[in-house]
Amino acid sequence: MYRRSAAAAVLLAAALTLTACGSDAKPEAAGAAKPKPPASSGVPDPADAPATATASPAAKPTGPVLPDAKLTPATGSFTAQEKKYLSGRVPEKMDPAAVLQTGQEACQRVQRTAKRDKDAAVGSIIAGEIPTAKDAIPALCPDQQAVLTAAQKGFPDGSRTDPAAGSYRALTQSTSCTWQAKGKDGSVLASSPMTLPPGAKITAEIPAGTAEFVSTGCYAWIPA
Repeated sequence: MYRRSAAAAVLLAAALTLTACGSDAKPEAAGAAKPKPPASSGVPDPADAPATATASPAAKPTGPVLPDAKLTPATGSFTAQEKKYLSGRVPEKMDPAAVLQTGQEACQRVQRTAKRDKDAAVGSIIAGEIPTAKDAIPALCPDQQAVLTAAQKGFPDGSRTDPAAGSYRALTQSTSCTWQAKGKDGSVLASSPMTLPPGAKITAEIPAGTAEFVSTGCYAWIPA
């Protein structure tokens, strides 16, 4: 009897030890919340994106599309401008209203962002964060045409070959923004200053003869 009791006690102690160790387990890193972009970066928070925006095609499909004669909603009717936006954009087996909603949501994102920060709205289009905006604005929210026009003159962060010479402004106040203008032989013709005064706008002077303009952490650029 004593031997069986002692064995049972040993097994119970082992089970308690395993339970205690298991309680220290941490949640998977994949489930951890991702940090939001800094407020000074000029980058719209991805959380602002409507959950349904990615459910519909962001660009004109490459496969068969509904003919214009069949662009009709389940109830009501589309306006002439809405039909213009939908023309050639709705896959055969997709509800036209869902595609229209994607364009409307793009307009809402641009309008909401521009209301608080026009530069951020311009940058979000340049950076491709609102992929349907370029087509949606002329047809569905022409009041935002000025934002689109400004975006069409800019270019995103990264590498750009044969840029037009001139002055450009970065659509961010991030202190991590750096840039270089390089010649055909790879030599540095101009580069970002080592330091900037707090809150200063980040600008770049691209000299004539620049073969490549490279920037990091600058989000997007527009003519100054």
